[in-house]
Amino acid sequence: MKKSQNKRATNHTVFAVSMAVSALVVLWGAVDPTGFGTVTTQLFNHVVSDLSWFFLLTANLFLVFVIYLGLSGYGRIKLGADRDEPEFGRMSWFAMMFQAGMGPAIIFWGLAEPLSHYVDVPFGLAPPGSDEAAGVAIKYSFFHWALHPWAIYAVAGLAVAYFTHRKKERGLLSAIFRPLLGDRVDGPLGKVIDVLAVLAVVFGIAVALGQAGLQMTAGLGETFGLPTGIVVQLIVLALTTAAFMGSATTRIEHGIKWLSNISMLIAPVLLIFYFVVGPSITQINAFTEGLGAYLGDIVPMSFRLDAFSPDDGWMGSWTVFYWSWWIAWAPYVGLFMARISRGRTIREFVAATVLVPSLVSMIWIAVFGGAALQLARSGLAGDIAQTVQQSPAAGMFVFIQQYPMAGIMSVITLIVLWVFFVAGADAGTVVLGELSTGGEPNPKTWVRLLWGVLLAGVAAVLLVSGGLDGLQKASVLTGTPFAIILVGICAAFYKTLRDEHGPTSARSGAHAAPPEEVPQDGEVAVVSAEPTRSESR
Repeated sequence: MKKSQNKRATNHTVFAVSMAVSALVVLWGAVDPTGFGTVTTQLFNHVVSDLSWFFLLTANLFLVFVIYLGLSGYGRIKLGADRDEPEFGRMSWFAMMFQAGMGPAIIFWGLAEPLSHYVDVPFGLAPPGSDEAAGVAIKYSFFHWALHPWAIYAVAGLAVAYFTHRKKERGLLSAIFRPLLGDRVDGPLGKVIDVLAVLAVVFGIAVALGQAGLQMTAGLGETFGLPTGIVVQLIVLALTTAAFMGSATTRIEHGIKWLSNISMLIAPVLLIFYFVVGPSITQINAFTEGLGAYLGDIVPMSFRLDAFSPDDGWMGSWTVFYWSWWIAWAPYVGLFMARISRGRTIREFVAATVLVPSLVSMIWIAVFGGAALQLARSGLAGDIAQTVQQSPAAGMFVFIQQYPMAGIMSVITLIVLWVFFVAGADAGTVVLGELSTGGEPNPKTWVRLLWGVLLAGVAAVLLVSGGLDGLQKASVLTGTPFAIILVGICAAFYKTLRDEHGPTSARSGAHAAPPEEVPQDGEVAVVSAEPTRSESR
C-alpha cells in the first residue's frame, strides 16, 4: 500500500509541477513578451557561443552509440519478451515514427534550407549563388536532416523501449537511470528528470502548433488569397486542436495510426509529382552528388567549429540550433517511438528510426531542394531564394506556383501538412499523459485532453503576443540539460545490456531471456497496450 501511495504522490508531483511551470512561462510570455524574448535570446546566444563543442560531441556520441548497438550482437535482442510480436505492421510503424520525428518540418525546410545555404554559404565554402554553393547547400541540408537527428531520437526511444517492454519498468526517462542511481530514481532526482521531460515536450509541441497556424495560414493566403492575420491563424489553430483532441479520444491504432497512414500515402504523391514535372535529372544528380559529399565529409562536418576564425553566427543559427532542437524533442519523439515498438529487435529499431528515415529525408531534400535551386539558378521564379528566406512558411507554396496544377497541388500540400500536425499533436498528448502519470501506458482521456487544452492555449497566447520566436529559443534551451540526460541514458543502457547479456553478446549475438516480472499493487507495467485489452482513454 505504501508503494502505491508513493507512486501516486510522485505522479501528482510531476503533473502539478510541470503544469504550473508551463503556465507560468506562458503567463510571462503573454504579459511581457519583450522581456521574455530578451532573456531567452541571451541564454540561447550563450548556449550556442559557449557550448557548441558540447552539442557536436554529444550528437556524434549518440550516432556512434546507436549504430554500434544495431550492428553488434545486441541488435538481436527484442524490445520485449522473446515471444512478443510487433503490435503494428512495418509501414504503419514507420509512418507513425516519421510523422513524430519530422512531419511537417521537412516539407518546408527540405526546400527552404538549401535555398538559404545557397545565398548564405556555410563557412564561406563557396561563392554565394554559385554552382559550388548549390552543392554545399544540398550536402549541409543532408547533414542536418539525416543520421544525427534520428540517432538522437533513437537513443531515447531504444532505452525507454527496452526498459519498459523487456524489463517492465515504468515508461519514464527516470526509470532508465535505475542501474546508475538505484532507488533514488523514485525520489526527487527522478522527478526532476521527468518534469524536464514534460516541459520539453510541452514547449516543443506548443511551438509546432504555433507554426501550424503560421504555415497553414501562409499556404491559405498564397493559394486562396485569404488574409494571413492573427484571426485566421487562431481559426486554423482551433480547427487543428479540435481535430487532434478528437483523435485523442481513440486508441493509437485507430487515431494516430490512421492519420499517419494517410499522411504517408499523400506525401509520396507530392514527391513523385514534382520529380516528374521538375528537373528530374538535376534532382537525381543532386541526390547522388549530395549523398557522396555527405558521406565523404560527414566526419569533418560533424566536428567543424572554425575555432580560430571569426564567428559569423552561421554555426549557432544552423548546426548547433538543430542539434539542441533535436535533443529537446528527444523525450517526445523517443517515448512515442518506444510506445509503438514492442516486439521489434534493437537492429530493426535502429534501421527503422535512423537509416530508413534518413534516406527518405535526403530524397525529399534532393527532389524539392534540387528543383528549388534550379529555379534560383535559372531566375525563372524571380529571386525565389530571397523570398523563401523572408518567409519560409510561404516558400513551399511559392515554389508550387511555378509548376503545373498549382491549385490542386497546393490543396494537397495543405492537407498533408494539416494531417501531419494533427497526428503529431495527438502523439504529444500520449507522451505527456504517460510522463505525467507515472508511466501509465494508456493515460485517461481527461488527462490527454487537459494537456491538449494547455498546448493549444500556449500556442494561442504566443501567437497573439508575438512571442513564438522567444518560445522557440526557450524550447531549444531545454536541449542543454537533456544532452546531459541523454549521455546518462547511454551509460545506463549500455551497463544494463552488459550486465544482462554479457560483453560477449556484442560478438556472438547470444542473449538471455529476462526474468519474468509481475506488476505489483495492480499497477500496469507494460508500455504498449495489448490489442485485446480494453483501454480507458
